[in-house]
This record gives sequence, structure tokens and C-alpha cells, in this order.
Amino acid sequence: MRLNALISAFGDIQQAWNATASKLKETGLNSKFVSSIIEVRETGILDQSLKKIGELGIGVLTWEDPEYPERLKEIDQSPPVLYCLGSIDKQDHWAVAVVGTRKVSAYGKQATRDIVSLLAQNGISIVSGLARGIDGVAHLSALEAGGRTIAVLGNGLDYIYPPEHRQLAQRIIANGALVSDYAPGIAPEAGNFPPRNRIISGLAQAVLVMEAGEKSGAMITAAFAAEQGREVFAVPGSIYSPQSKGTNQLIREGAHILLSGQDVLEVLNLENVLELQTARNVLPANATEAKLMDVLGNEPLYIDDIYSVSALPIELVTSTLTLMELKGMVRKIGPMRYMAIHENRADYET
Repeated sequence: MRLNALISAFGDIQQAWNATASKLKETGLNSKFVSSIIEVRETGILDQSLKKIGELGIGVLTWEDPEYPERLKEIDQSPPVLYCLGSIDKQDHWAVAVVGTRKVSAYGKQATRDIVSLLAQNGISIVSGLARGIDGVAHLSALEAGGRTIAVLGNGLDYIYPPEHRQLAQRIIANGALVSDYAPGIAPEAGNFPPRNRIISGLAQAVLVMEAGEKSGAMITAAFAAEQGREVFAVPGSIYSPQSKGTNQLIREGAHILLSGQDVLEVLNLENVLELQTARNVLPANATEAKLMDVLGNEPLYIDDIYSVSALPIELVTSTLTLMELKGMVRKIGPMRYMAIHENRADYET
């Protein structure tokens, strides 16, 4: 990826942006691309964009920011810049995406309300796309249940699309966030929406497809989810309903059958999220936890190996791992084996 190469060569985005043409060419970029960078830089478009960002109060997150969602950072084509109105909270680590058709049926609405409400009441953040139909129902249901929700837009945050969702967008900002990888000034266009679906799935642990046609944005999101290693759930529907052809197809291909929010909690092991969130707040990280996080990786380790590498007393290792499991920092895999939950590692660095 060109941006990765530039950051590697210059250390950060700002140094790369201000580099001379000759220095840019030394990184291996072709002359046409270097000329494009210089041309854009000379127009002052970036300065204008930064001014608009400041006026609108838009936050800007890059890969280098600790607030950048760790889960999103790990996907292919992770957006190097994420614009945000509202806030992405640590609670949003526990998130699922809810997507579906714009031509939602009464059945789809009720299923979305019931499932999202239960998830939101259990501390699960809801990610969707602010579109008409299922998206709007999902966001609103999360808010009405007292939960958090994140809307991923296919345009700059100075546009709210569709316009009838402006009031909903304000409620989302107060209880979650509007996010986009499109800079302010980018209008909603049809070609923008399929790529943004990778962000919807990338922010979540799973994608829930409520109703969808065989060829739809929701099916694109489900495909991204599968590529990213996310779980996919689908609500079954009538074989005669065009809104259920896509969901029925997903189930036939191996998606989890989604009959209630409890299905999601059980499959993802999220039944105690509220307790985990409380534990994170009440039991802050310490040097022992940080050391154990350095020892643990993505593969399970036996407790004897953790004890040996950490050089900590075995009683301290055992008791700390128990607390870390409660806080969602580590996962116990079978008897006496533990692994780090990768998304949390940045929270406990010293």
C-alpha cells in the first residue's frame, strides 16, 4: 500500500506530505503519482479541508492514534484516516454490525427491533450505515434501548444522507459516533457505498443480516465480514419474499441462523459484557497485567510457560490471569492455557 510505504520511508504522514518530489520518487513511487501529490499540495485543498474539519468539530484519527479502533486497524484496506463526529468508546470493542435492505418489511422491522434491543441492553454497540430501512431501524432501536451505536457514512461528515436521518444522526453523535473515511466535501455517490461496507464489518465482531436481496449492499458487507474472519448471522425468511432471498442464501452457505439476540450473545460468548465493562473500570491495569500481556500472544500458552517466561510468582500469575479474563484481556483456552485478546493489547501498554 502506497501510504504504508510513505510512512515507512518518512516516519509519519506529515513528513511524507511535505517531502520534495525527488525524495518521494526515492520511495519507489512513479512520476505520475508524485506529480499528483505535488499538484494537490499546491492547490491548498488540504488547508481548506482542515479548516472545514475545524469548523465542524470533526475528529481525525489515523493509524498512529491510540483511539483508532484496533479491530478496524487489522483488516485489509484499513482506512489510514477516519473522520469522526461523536466518540468511539472502549465499550465499542464489543460491537456487532446490523445491515439489510432499504425496502424493509414489517417482519424485518420487528426482527431488527427485537434483536438489536436485546443486544444493546446487554452492552453491545450497534454498527450500521445510516441508510433507509434496516440501518435506520437498527440505529434507532439501539438508542431507544439505551445503547451506543456507530454509523458509517459513504460521504463526508458535512453531509447527512439520507436527509430525513438528520435528527437520528444528531442522536447518534450524542450516544456513539458518525464515522467515514471520506473527507468533508465528498458528496454521497453510489460508488462510495460498497467500499465503506468493509468499515462496517471491520468495526464489528460479527455482521447480522436482517433482510437482503440476492444482490445488495448487505450481501457485500457479509462478504467483507467473511474475508475479515467475522461471524455472519442471517435472519431466515419466506422463500417467496425477495427481501429474504439473500439471508436464506447466506444460511445455506453456512451463516448462523439468527432467531434472537441471544443467539449472538451465545455464539460470540458475549453474555457477560456488562460485567466485563464494569471490571475494566473498577480494576485498572497494572505493571503485572502489562508484563503478562507482553508474554501472551495469539497462540494459547500453558500457565507453566507463562510463569517461566514472566519470572513472576506462580500465585501472582494465576490470580492476575483470573482478573484479566474477567476484564476481557485474555481468554482461557481449555485447561490451564491462556491467550491474549489482541484488540485489547494497546490499552495495557506501559
